Amino acid sequence: MAIIGRRQQQGVAAAAATLVALMAVVVAAAAEAQPSPGVYPSRMFRAREFGRDFRSLWGAEHQQQEAAAPETGVTVWLDRRSGSGFKSRRAYRSGYFGAWVRLQRGYTAGVITAFYLSNGEAHPGWHDEVDMEFLGTTPGKPYTLQTNVFSLGSGDPPRFLVDDVPIRRYGRRSAGGAAGFPARPMWVYGSIWDASSWATEDGRYRADYRYQPFVARFSAFLLRGCSPHAPRTCAAPVAGDLTAAQLAAMRWAQRFHMVYNYCYDPKRDHSLTPECRTHLHPSSSSSNSSSSSYHG
Repeated sequence: MAIIGRRQQQGVAAAAATLVALMAVVVAAAAEAQPSPGVYPSRMFRAREFGRDFRSLWGAEHQQQEAAAPETGVTVWLDRRSGSGFKSRRAYRSGYFGAWVRLQRGYTAGVITAFYLSNGEAHPGWHDEVDMEFLGTTPGKPYTLQTNVFSLGSGDPPRFLVDDVPIRRYGRRSAGGAAGFPARPMWVYGSIWDASSWATEDGRYRADYRYQPFVARFSAFLLRGCSPHAPRTCAAPVAGDLTAAQLAAMRWAQRFHMVYNYCYDPKRDHSLTPECRTHLHPSSSSSNSSSSSYHG
């Protein structure tokens, strides 16, 4: 799943993330020189219209679909009454999924804007999920991009990219190295909602509805994937091992932008995260969730 870009209300920021059911998001450009990843998955596909691939899931009165080409999309907002969310019309076994996301400037503490994959409705309490979440902030501070993985099925976890730059990479966990994450089909979602209890500095700053509505715009959707009934020969259009240039770009991103890594969190029960002892780059446990955060 991929968010191919993020633009603030005045000014531009971009982010991308991919997974084996691939996810891309675009985040802000850095002051340090960013090495080229050499590969740009977000440029390989043509954008699609929102209504072709998505439907409203909740808070329909807090959505406005846009029909003007070339970047048809949807604007969603949060106020005292409700937030809003949408869901893909189809499930996917694997693929590449992306969108441009424009975030609001100013006071947005407590507000989450998310683009993610999940099969939680089909498998409540025992689901797979891959999240890209922008955590709201206070004036003068950057958004935090949080990546979460819930891997309760079998198969291999995903990899993430930002601005087509890998920021997290997972090693294969299956004995034969052939299975891909997720093992069960997932849907693509987007949403905006109030997470005041934890989203901004562990809940220190909460959503302040004097600044409502909190608005986000999703557009230029990229969905290329295999349906649950596609032949097993159908594969994700962007997959495989990272190149040397991509690995170098990932090391740069982690050095200059990563602010949290669950493998180094002393509060976590690391008996549930054996990958933290065996892999240089954190992966997800099949019985636990993992999280990393980045400032853009």
